Amino acid sequence: MNSDSLRTISPIDGAVVVERPLAQPGEIESALERARLAQTAWAGVSLEERQRQASRFVDQLVAWREDLAREITVQIGRPFSQSPGEIRGLEERARTMIRLASTALQPIQPALKDGFTRFITREPLGIIAIVAPWNYPYLTSINTLVPALLAGNAVVVKHSHQTPLCSERYARAALESGLPEGLVQALHLDHAGVAGLLGDSRVAFAAFTGSVAGGVEVTRALAGRFVGSTLELGGKDPAYVREDADLSHAVENLVDGAFFNSGQSCCGVERIYVHQSLHDAFLERFVELTRTYRLGNPLEPRTNLGPMVRGRAADFVRQQIKEAVAAGAEALVDPKGFADGGPGSPYLAPQVLTKVNHRMAVMTDESFGPVVGIMPVASDAEAVGLMNDSAYGLTASIWTQDESAAIRLGRQVQTGTVFMNRCDYLDPELAWTGVKDSGRGCSLSVVGFESLTRPKSFHLRTQL
Repeated sequence: MNSDSLRTISPIDGAVVVERPLAQPGEIESALERARLAQTAWAGVSLEERQRQASRFVDQLVAWREDLAREITVQIGRPFSQSPGEIRGLEERARTMIRLASTALQPIQPALKDGFTRFITREPLGIIAIVAPWNYPYLTSINTLVPALLAGNAVVVKHSHQTPLCSERYARAALESGLPEGLVQALHLDHAGVAGLLGDSRVAFAAFTGSVAGGVEVTRALAGRFVGSTLELGGKDPAYVREDADLSHAVENLVDGAFFNSGQSCCGVERIYVHQSLHDAFLERFVELTRTYRLGNPLEPRTNLGPMVRGRAADFVRQQIKEAVAAGAEALVDPKGFADGGPGSPYLAPQVLTKVNHRMAVMTDESFGPVVGIMPVASDAEAVGLMNDSAYGLTASIWTQDESAAIRLGRQVQTGTVFMNRCDYLDPELAWTGVKDSGRGCSLSVVGFESLTRPKSFHLRTQL
């Protein structure tokens, strides 16, 4: 492979599944000019018509759901039994935002004032650049793509080199569903190409999902230009199991929250604090359920734990586990009970660690893999202190039968979303946002439209 192309290697078997040339400066220029022309016309289309056309766009994507799911599995290694869920989530989010646009994008009407007509409109920004990751390639990008179109913007999508087929599917769906040519485009770019795209004066906003380091680079690329961005970055999402929690429900959902997609989830559960009165029973059941997971080829129906995206990502997690054990942690799951490929292999057994503390990297640094540390706590206050002892703040879950306690504790936890008795899920009617190193900005909900539009005030004197 040369530096002017990308190659996608499947973690399933190391086979090359996609090869594409990278867009060169002239192609980027042409794409942006097409987007500019398409957006100028699209901004004049009524909201109702935008909603109709966006619905047809979603219909087209959903019609391909089996193909999209298989492509996800082949590109990133997620079990095929789970990949269709991403397309269902895409549809839920997109259709919710289409519905919410009827309210969120209407003019704001202040109180009547004699002799004046006053209102505020929500105007499109222009061209929106979406730089999307591989782990949930459709879910992370649809959060911005459909709302951007509804608001009257054009969109240019750049996906990870691990999932280039996803942005291509968006562009094809846009054309086949009848959206204007140039309104949704895909570009395959290297880092320099992304920086050039974001630095172009025609790009009015950037939506990035990825690492903290990547967020820094996006910020640098936008420096000196007065444009906005949303950044969804790292996470080390905690869970707190209170003494009044439903134990069976908490165990079942937290095991899934920790190991779904091989732990490669933006809001996956990476650390759990359990009230000391439940700790031993919780730990026993958690480990018992974890041992039932089936690691293997994700195309096989019985597999519910696939390989990580690449061998070096799995080795990073292996090293975190090794260092924690050397510092006194106890690993409760024997990798020999799984098809663990060992060093260099993306196939990594799930691991549960006890006797952990916050001096260990596995409890403070993002793992993004199938490992979780579990600690006992004596009180709500201790749990909140440990949950907040992190550079990140994307989601946190509280497991309790006391809603008032969940709200009280949730107000103290430094996070973008507080869950009670669930985890690892985005409700598209709620704002998706993070604090600290988990990023800035907001997508989804009626609030999500605000960053994709600008307010324009009309102050009209009607009586002279």
